[in-house]
Amino acid sequence: MQWPPNWEVFTELSDLQIQLHWATATIAFLLGLIIFSLPKGTVPHKTMGAIYAVLMITTAIAAFFVRRGDVSGLDYLSLKGMTWIHIFVPLTLFGIFGGLWGILVKKDRRAHSGPLIGSYIGALIIAGALTFLPGRRMQLFFFGEPERIDELVEEYGRGASLIGDLLAVLVQ
Repeated sequence: MQWPPNWEVFTELSDLQIQLHWATATIAFLLGLIIFSLPKGTVPHKTMGAIYAVLMITTAIAAFFVRRGDVSGLDYLSLKGMTWIHIFVPLTLFGIFGGLWGILVKKDRRAHSGPLIGSYIGALIIAGALTFLPGRRMQLFFFGEPERIDELVEEYGRGASLIGDLLAVLVQ
């Protein structure tokens, strides 16, 4: 692991939707750890839980606009630029909305905690771990060779383009 990580991967190789996805996922991951340690049903738990839900919904929506998850030239199976890791988008949304439904409508703590713990494990731990596969951005961020990253920046560096990507998806 290189320290400090190579921020060029984040700033030069990552479009705005990837930057938004990374930021919200990282904050949600850390906030989730805090929420798990808090007494349940308290004002801090509820407040941080609401923030966590917004962060996770934002993370999932941003992930939908992240296309072709590698910059290494590896040919991951994709459909319209979405790879198999995008299966976590609907699973995350179902988990978050299921957890909210469980506590707000059913008033059932088990129906609340199960989907939320599941979405935390699935979206932030499992999907997060998969971003460390060779050629994916997190792997490059922490383990990438600076010379290779410089080559990729020259070849792929695009800058933020969330609006352009959104328009392209809508036009298709």
